Amino acid sequence: MFNWWGSVPARAAGHVRMLRMSGRALSFGVMAEAYERFRPGYPVDLFEKVMAYAGQPVRTALEIGAGTGKATRLFAQAGIAVTATDPDAAMLAELRKHVPSSVGTVQAAFEDLTTGESYGLVYAAAALHWTEPEGRWSRMASLVEPGGVFASFGGAVQLADPDVQEAVRAARAPFLESDDIPSPDGTPPENHMQWPGTELQQSEWFGDVQQVVVERRLTMSGRDFVGYLSTVSAYLVLPAPEREQVFRQILQVLPETVEIAADITAHLARRR
Repeated sequence: MFNWWGSVPARAAGHVRMLRMSGRALSFGVMAEAYERFRPGYPVDLFEKVMAYAGQPVRTALEIGAGTGKATRLFAQAGIAVTATDPDAAMLAELRKHVPSSVGTVQAAFEDLTTGESYGLVYAAAALHWTEPEGRWSRMASLVEPGGVFASFGGAVQLADPDVQEAVRAARAPFLESDDIPSPDGTPPENHMQWPGTELQQSEWFGDVQQVVVERRLTMSGRDFVGYLSTVSAYLVLPAPEREQVFRQILQVLPETVEIAADITAHLARRR
């Protein structure tokens, strides 16, 4: 069985672009196998919502920050020619184990992409917040065909039982105040339109911005939930002794089986 419990070694810097990225953004590659095992995939309902928004057949797609290909396979299995990109070689190596051979891969951060092509769909699955704000939407527009679609989707994986959630928060508190990633533009959680929809609405490059939610409920073992936490950047950047200790303390307060609320929020926009 894959051992997510042990310490995570320091990552070597790969290329110049990766050196400019934040520590949290670069914390995943060493956990590629755990990321594949413990992170939930994406449901067909999400694919159907993206295709319904597109309103026409989508033949080509570019994925930003593909990771181990959780979202890649959702679109590739429908016959779309997907090019999956990620700055991390370990993530792409894991991805190739799980996706059709027709999927192309490019090792590059979003800011360094030079495919020379445009696509009917460009999407990011729980990855857009790692991209640099400056020039984000003009760069994105250069990758999307006129009339094509941009999609960003993701969402928190949270314990559904508030009592269990509070117990985990208390166990985590000595090490981390929160394991959330705050909204990149400061949009409060109660706002109807969330990021990146807020930025897309202001972009000259995109229109018809929509926000849709795919409800999702999961059941997993308490140990697998801690396995999921082992792939979350807030824990990955903790010193190894603290990381191991907080995982043990969280595991002690979890029941054997936990219910998970893992709704997916998707933002859709059309290239002007």
